[in-house]
Amino acid sequence: MRLIASTGGKGGTGKSTFAVLLSLKLSNQGMRILLCDCDVECPNDHLLLGKKLRESEPIYQSFPELDTDKCSRCGTCSKVCRENAILWIKGKIPIFFEDLCNGCGACWIACPQNAIGTKKKVVGETFTTEIKDNLWLVTGMSELGVTETGLVVKEVKKRALKLAEKVGADVLIVDTAPGTHCNVIQALLGCEKAYVVTEPTPLGAHDAGLILKLLDIMEIQSEIVLNKADVGDRRVIEKIAGKYGVPITLEVPYSERLIRAYSEGKLGGVVDLI
Repeated sequence: MRLIASTGGKGGTGKSTFAVLLSLKLSNQGMRILLCDCDVECPNDHLLLGKKLRESEPIYQSFPELDTDKCSRCGTCSKVCRENAILWIKGKIPIFFEDLCNGCGACWIACPQNAIGTKKKVVGETFTTEIKDNLWLVTGMSELGVTETGLVVKEVKKRALKLAEKVGADVLIVDTAPGTHCNVIQALLGCEKAYVVTEPTPLGAHDAGLILKLLDIMEIQSEIVLNKADVGDRRVIEKIAGKYGVPITLEVPYSERLIRAYSEGKLGGVVDLI
């Protein structure tokens, strides 16, 4: 099974649109495709496919829970916390900020008094939706207020890989969030190729450069998809493509057909554009 990603340094360039179109195109060719929406803070692949989310399953995360009777006020937990989620003042009980915690477990492992236990909390959920006989969608969605969504993405992808194996998928397409932050990195891990979707604008070129640099560090083969290719100055994208030695393999023109299909959740009618 191939594992490929649709990603981009900037939001609004057509990353999710391309992911859905590619999924539909490959499934129309008879391949078994699983699309995984890892943009967990704002998933919309189901909307572009005109489908309702189904088969919800919660995602849990472990958070530290302090036993103040056992705590020696040594501050070890605060010292090992890389997220600065624990405030410790000498001689005082540490204060835990749950909204900054990523559940790594360093604090409860390091505590010399075993004063830190764990509690589980729902941080998101996954949905599994069958689009057609050979196309499935796994959607991740984080709970409101969850700022550290890397664990949510990790679990979404884990469940997608499990389903892909079960249904015998030929390709798993990962639709990442925009940007280069932790949940994007988590979504990209293990991918053999990433399509960087961008547009011919200065901001498009700048942010494409950021994600291309990340992909280079992660040693993931990348190609550029230039959306709205006939609008703006394509030379800014050609320059950044040349800098990283990455080809522009697909150009999608500005299209009113695409805009209407996008708005109506009927992208299946414009697969010919890619």
